[in-house]
Amino acid sequence: MRILVSALEPSANLHLNYLLKKLEGVEITGIFDRAFGEPLYGMETFSVMGIADAAGKYFVAREAMARMVEEADGCEKVLLIDAPAFNLPLAKKLKRRYPNKEIIYYILPKVWAWKKRRAKEVARRCDVLAAVFPFETRFYPTAEYVGNPLLDELHVRRLPQAGTTAFLPGSRRSEITRLMPVFRETARRLPGKKVLAIPAFMDDARIAEWYGDIGAFEVVRDTQEAVAKAEFAFVCSGTATLETALIGTPFVMVYIARSWEYALAKRLVKIPYKGLANIILDFEGEGPMHEELFQEEVNCERLLDLYETLDREAFGQKSRRLWEILGHGSAERVAQLVRNGYN
Repeated sequence: MRILVSALEPSANLHLNYLLKKLEGVEITGIFDRAFGEPLYGMETFSVMGIADAAGKYFVAREAMARMVEEADGCEKVLLIDAPAFNLPLAKKLKRRYPNKEIIYYILPKVWAWKKRRAKEVARRCDVLAAVFPFETRFYPTAEYVGNPLLDELHVRRLPQAGTTAFLPGSRRSEITRLMPVFRETARRLPGKKVLAIPAFMDDARIAEWYGDIGAFEVVRDTQEAVAKAEFAFVCSGTATLETALIGTPFVMVYIARSWEYALAKRLVKIPYKGLANIILDFEGEGPMHEELFQEEVNCERLLDLYETLDREAFGQKSRRLWEILGHGSAERVAQLVRNGYN
């Protein structure tokens, strides 16, 4: 079987990696990490650092969509992973050209946060919808909850080292440069070992430019390892917050954006929480798991206060509850859907 794949982001390619292990004998083409073969475009082509930087990718994206539509002619199925800004227009073009070609969408657009109208658009253009949060089936009636990919991908066991605090400033330049000054000051005032998670793909030049002085930290190039060895963590908003919640390390979620980006997001996103663990629990009718700090709230005094006062025992109970809600990983079921559809 030959499949057209559209996986533009590092997280999408991590999920694709585990999925391909369940899809032996399948040939892929399209957009993905070059580690999986020779794509039409490597995922690095679409690396975008924020809303303001996305406009520069417009012409590249338009050209890529045209090539993907042509390439689909020789493929039996299409697999789209996350990235709705690219994948929804691509699905529209593919369905118009090949109305009978099956399109699978894995990691669905987050219509529960904003743009709820997109749910009908996704269902109209895609044949198989693989939801990774149980509550998503409320918004996508034809979707199936397949499990969550993080339950496939967690490879560590929590063994905290006494007095160790982990700092996770994200993977984008804008996130890192805004959080590191606060993280440095906080680390200076905390006792014990301070661990800084830096993504494995980050080279020395970018580390020097984006992170600044990291002399106070022990650098760990694996996020899960950094979290697992810590008694407490400060984590930039994103998938890492759900990873940390599942590993069971108490943490505070932090995020500092450009002021106009934050104002726009606050206006558009209408759910009460932004951290994935809190969102999942909220849809279950349960209280939040961790604190969420944004913009001016992200300061040394506030971080130190939460470090001292967070209820570690309650956090552990919520972590176990998250595992119950999510249940299992997703790769096995998504592989079945890719091969056989809903049958």
